Amino acid sequence: MKTFLLTVTLGSILAITMFGVLTGWDGSAMSIHGWIALGIGTFLSLALGGGLMALVFHSARKGYDDRIEIDSDPD
Repeated sequence: MKTFLLTVTLGSILAITMFGVLTGWDGSAMSIHGWIALGIGTFLSLALGGGLMALVFHSARKGYDDRIEIDSDPD
């Protein structure tokens, strides 16, 4: 529970800091094209990660990751 609370607290601090940095604490502002690129990049990264995790779970459930045991005669 302590680890969860620490993670949430640090994540919140990081999120607030990043929001401040991206919205005006810095002298450089991001244009609409930058926001669109950020959104598309975030979406595609999450979609790729989700797709790969789906393939991992599918592979594990179908037995593709099982160890192959080869029956060999000691001759």
